[in-house]
Amino acid sequence: MPLEHPTRRGFLGASAACAASFSLPAFAAAGIAGGKTITLVVSYPAGGGADAMARLVAPKLAAALGQPVIVENRPGGSGTIAAGQVARAEPDGATLLLDASSFAVNPALFPKLPYDNEKSFVPIAVIAQFPNVLVCTPGFEARSVADVVRLARARPGAIAYASSGNGSAQHLAGALFEQIAQVQLTHVPYRGGGPALNDVMGGQVPLFFANVASSLGLIQSGRLRPLAVTAALRCRALPDVPTMAQAGVPGHEVLEWNPILAPAGLAPAVRDKLVAAFARTMADPEVLGRVRSLGGDVFSGSPATFLKAQQTLWARVVKERGITRD
Repeated sequence: MPLEHPTRRGFLGASAACAASFSLPAFAAAGIAGGKTITLVVSYPAGGGADAMARLVAPKLAAALGQPVIVENRPGGSGTIAAGQVARAEPDGATLLLDASSFAVNPALFPKLPYDNEKSFVPIAVIAQFPNVLVCTPGFEARSVADVVRLARARPGAIAYASSGNGSAQHLAGALFEQIAQVQLTHVPYRGGGPALNDVMGGQVPLFFANVASSLGLIQSGRLRPLAVTAALRCRALPDVPTMAQAGVPGHEVLEWNPILAPAGLAPAVRDKLVAAFARTMADPEVLGRVRSLGGDVFSGSPATFLKAQQTLWARVVKERGITRD
């Protein structure tokens, strides 16, 4: 969803220390695309969550493949510019897309895309998942999700939630919450996650569906109060915060995640080699530790099945709630 949401600020220290390219002194000519440099095309700007993930995994991926890996940022269009570039690339494994959860939402939000989500790509991996957390202004009267539901039912439309814009992750998380809990909230879109978070901390808007990685420090400092995480299991970084299901809203599972995709036409043997390299990369103790320290976890399962399920879910929510980008 954009879904690149508020910047996962906890990643920035690690990502800033990483160079834009990662190479090895020698590599096998029999590697991916004859051993030439692998380009991770990132769909969002430098400094954001997707970029930080790319710079975290790139050196480990280079080691796993035995050949250079570089990061190339191609922001714009909620990820559609980068996706279009990779869809048109040579399907030799040398050009890969590192996107965000917006990849599964864009077909429902854009009337026309320069690619087909299912036909233009070969899913390689989903490298990490981060739950959202429903946070509120510290002085907000609701002390739990049950309180939010009760207040919203008593005063339909009186309780607002902020987002980084129409069609953003926070907007969609709020829309799904309204649908499942059968309440009516007021959506307040901002131009970016930073301004939205500032107004929630300042008390102008009481609720926000924040990414755990970007909000963890604010929660720990008491500037935001967590009510529930939007995952099936409790978050390691917030062990005392219930899940939405435990808080009385079952089925509200909203994750931010980063898929890796290659252009359609990729040879199965090359795909298998990339799948194995990313699995090795995400199992690296440094990578795994960093992801988990920020409240996330690595993905296990079929990326193709997961992507299809996410696309189906958000297409339904967008249609039923009448969500647009305008």
